[in-house]
Amino acid sequence: MHQLTLAEIARGLADKKFSSEELTKTLLARIAQLDPQLNSFISITEDLALAQAKAADARRANGESGALLGAPIAHKDLFCTQGIRTSCGSKMLDNFKAPYDATVVAKLAAAGAVTLGKTNMDEFAMGSANESSYYGAVKNPWNLEHVPGGSSGGSAAAVAARLLPAATGTDTGGSIRQPAALTNLTGLKPTYGRVSRWGMIAYASSLDQGGPLARTAEDCAILLQGMAGFDPQDSTSIDEPVPDYSAGLNGSLQGLRIGVPKEYFSAGLDPRIAELIHNSVKELEKLGAVVKEISLPNMQHAIPAYYVIAPAEASSNLSRFDGVRFGHRCEDPKNLEDLYKRSRAEGFGPEVQRRIMVGAYALSAGYYDAYYLKAQKIRRLIKNDFMAAFNEVDIILGPTTPNPAWKLGAKNSDPVAAYLEDVYTITANLAGLPGLSMPAGFVDGLPVGVQLLAPYFQEGRLLNVAHQYQLNTDWHTRTPTGF
Repeated sequence: MHQLTLAEIARGLADKKFSSEELTKTLLARIAQLDPQLNSFISITEDLALAQAKAADARRANGESGALLGAPIAHKDLFCTQGIRTSCGSKMLDNFKAPYDATVVAKLAAAGAVTLGKTNMDEFAMGSANESSYYGAVKNPWNLEHVPGGSSGGSAAAVAARLLPAATGTDTGGSIRQPAALTNLTGLKPTYGRVSRWGMIAYASSLDQGGPLARTAEDCAILLQGMAGFDPQDSTSIDEPVPDYSAGLNGSLQGLRIGVPKEYFSAGLDPRIAELIHNSVKELEKLGAVVKEISLPNMQHAIPAYYVIAPAEASSNLSRFDGVRFGHRCEDPKNLEDLYKRSRAEGFGPEVQRRIMVGAYALSAGYYDAYYLKAQKIRRLIKNDFMAAFNEVDIILGPTTPNPAWKLGAKNSDPVAAYLEDVYTITANLAGLPGLSMPAGFVDGLPVGVQLLAPYFQEGRLLNVAHQYQLNTDWHTRTPTGF
């Protein structure tokens, strides 16, 4: 049963081939057996999962149906879950049990999804490798000596290893798409505001967006359907109708205009990945798509702009973690200043401290105009580049990452080298656009992803293209050895 996709599970439950309780017990046993190799979970919620599975079976027995009713999933450990530890991968929140459910958690629970646990992640979602977690690094199931990508690496590794069919993630600069590419999954970052951020512990509020990680575009469509929609509790949520994503999967690609930015194929891209991207383009051309070269001239400024804006917002968001109201508190503080300093120094890891310091500096008097304001102007130029490009093409295609997964620890002494792995994904967050990564082949036995970007609220178009591609390729069906 562990090889079934979300869509196959929905059909199996509807046809009474197995119950949600049977499936849940099978996957919990598999997690107990295999996750010690991967470290992809922070918390296993066995009692909750079995209770939800029994409830889902009862709802089906009473005539209810639904693609997510009884389907097992897991949540990245920054979605608040009532009464369950929500740690953000940090010592700071190791003892925090959320008093409420995030909107995404509540919506999926209402649809009948079964929560198996909370997945490991880079601390406060800051990282590209899932090595900054207080609970230790996550391993890539394709090669346990390599990273799975970050910050949603726990969700990605768990799904790739067939511990469960799908999981939630969040994407601030590529943290759904990059781990999806490095673990052979399909991952979707929706348009900013499409999925509620209420109850999702913030890293950078103008960039963060929740989304699905699964093996196929069809499964991402099912999970996104349960996650998306307007939320009056979230001031950044956009009141836009949610289409039936599954219904749009089978549209023809005849005449689809695909733009390939020339800036993507620079010296920093592994030539073997470039070849796989070109092969993907040829496959889509066979399906009727028309391909043309385009330009995104301000892409070169994306990483410097992002690493001013995101840390600036992080320094503001993380100021609430001070040892007073919740989270880690140091022992025997001498005074209030000592409480703040030691609680934060003990509670935050090196990467989080680094970004807080960078952000506080960028926002400080005398530097705001020179750094933060300038970065926001670059952000606007990047958005304008995309708007111009989408006047000519329907989607933009390119690599998700410049390299395949690297070895654990290989970039720990050079944070900038790790930051550069997000060079192709960051622009979508700066512009607020939807983006999807799908499997496109392998380099040295490690997966490679191709990225698709679309205009605002065109997630359905991305899922349609990915689904048609997956009907004609088999990369997404490959399973890591031993799992």
